[in-house]
Amino acid sequence: MNAPFKPDAPPEWNLADLYNGRNDPRIEADLAAAKAANDELASLEGLFLEARQEPDRLGVLLDRGIRLYEQATNGLWSVGAYAALAASVARDDPAWAKFEADLRARSSQIAAESLFFTLELNQLEDGEIANALEVHPEAARWTPWLRRVRLSRPHELSPELERFIVDKAPAVANWVRLYDETLAKLTAPVGDESLTLAEALNRLSDPSGERREAAARGLAKALEERASNQALALNTLAFEKQVEDRWRRYDHPAQSRHLANEVDADAVDALEQAVVEAYPRLSHRYYALKTKVMGRERLDYWDRNAPLTAAAPRVYAWDEAKGMVLESFQDLAPRFADAARVFFDKPWIDARPRPGKQSGAFAHPVTADRHPFVFMNYMGERRDVLTLAHELGHAVHQTLCQPLGTLLADTPLTLAETASIFGEGLVFDRLLAEASPEDRKGLLAGKIEDGLNTVVRQIAFHRFERRFHEARADGELSPDQIGQLWLDVMGESLGPAVTLNEGYEHYWAYVSHFCHAPFYVYAYAFGDLLVRGLMEKRREDPAKFAPLYEQLLAAGGTKTYVEALAPFGLNPREKAFWAAGCAQLERLVDEFEALV
Repeated sequence: MNAPFKPDAPPEWNLADLYNGRNDPRIEADLAAAKAANDELASLEGLFLEARQEPDRLGVLLDRGIRLYEQATNGLWSVGAYAALAASVARDDPAWAKFEADLRARSSQIAAESLFFTLELNQLEDGEIANALEVHPEAARWTPWLRRVRLSRPHELSPELERFIVDKAPAVANWVRLYDETLAKLTAPVGDESLTLAEALNRLSDPSGERREAAARGLAKALEERASNQALALNTLAFEKQVEDRWRRYDHPAQSRHLANEVDADAVDALEQAVVEAYPRLSHRYYALKTKVMGRERLDYWDRNAPLTAAAPRVYAWDEAKGMVLESFQDLAPRFADAARVFFDKPWIDARPRPGKQSGAFAHPVTADRHPFVFMNYMGERRDVLTLAHELGHAVHQTLCQPLGTLLADTPLTLAETASIFGEGLVFDRLLAEASPEDRKGLLAGKIEDGLNTVVRQIAFHRFERRFHEARADGELSPDQIGQLWLDVMGESLGPAVTLNEGYEHYWAYVSHFCHAPFYVYAYAFGDLLVRGLMEKRREDPAKFAPLYEQLLAAGGTKTYVEALAPFGLNPREKAFWAAGCAQLERLVDEFEALV
């Protein structure tokens, strides 16, 4: 599990900063400490309501209760993070799968004992809490967390039903586990090779059209063979969500995600509308231009991210990627580079692809009293360099807001994506500035495609999810029905220049976000277009921008997205804000067209 750290090659992480294996006694010690904090919190049950007319006493209780809640959270999240991180690189190992599932169940039982806490707080009136915080300044620091807790107030159930939901959560999570393990064990038959999911997806960017097509068809076959399994998982999770949403009186399936993100549904609708209206000027137009450059009448779906020429793409060594990321972060501000450098100096990154390791990339914050870990599959392509910058942007963000503590550092998804996409943009600017004239067209194409994948594709994913959940309300969907929804939505977004060949109808089955975090995906588009606005502000005045941006990241979850962006003069509630971001992406297409 914990191979020696090799700075000259894509590294594997060492999780010893958390625990030294499944039998590390610190795991039981941390679970016991979490239980002790939870038990002490449970002893306060009823006192918050009893003290509602005594502001000073209520303020003391609030501060004590939230501190205990955070202590318990730190212990449970630490062991949970370790289990998830260790299992993520060993999805083919039943022992790690069992360990992760068992820990999830145990942690859930411990956490259930403090379930009363947020329920009791939400029985208090706004004025009662405000009075308590006013007379007890130490408790006032928890105001942002209390604000977020109280967003769910209209949707809470009885204590018995809330406990029931918590108790069954580990069983529901096993559907996610099944989805993940199915993908981790997937092999795509490609000639004499058997490619993992990550390898097959990477092959879709190969300079050779024959190799791209072979990988695409092999992956389609592998996904088709597993489609019934993935469809069952999605159908089951969607039905479970429907039941809970109905009991909680949510108006639509995405509402709970909007509340968790502290974002207005109107803002998300404005974002979606702006992007869909821009489809013809962005994706449709770009893929038509790419068709022309490649000398084709239409592109097959496996050509969507293909290089413009058959020349082998440049491969970036790990140390080269490291240098570009650190130099780009240094240009923004030394503190950003210093925070990122630690992850290279320590064994906190797992970037080496290998069998059993799941696909994708993420930065896991663990808890504010630990440190984040970065996960990716580095294969040396330009996109891998940008992914490294993306995940290290997350890691820097998570590091900067650690002084707030775990509860206040927890950042809504819409703001959590800003640092990652910003980091990615900084590295691309460096790549473009250093490019030769002949390389510039290819880099622009790559940047546009990354933008389309982050904005257009993720909004298309959002629209697919919405349609899937709407259709699931009338009954279970077969893999063929899900595939047709997928084709309809993706065809709408890609436009007439792209052929969705036979087999593409199964590609929904590898998108783990649909299973892990329903309605998460719009956060990528939200963050991308938001960052385009921020980068414009940086170009206007780099010196003034850096400290303001550092303050935004260091604020973690203490500010709403509207409050966080106000110092920059940006208002994401307006459709014009999102349209302006789309216009920036359109200007890249203009620049590309001028080179064609």
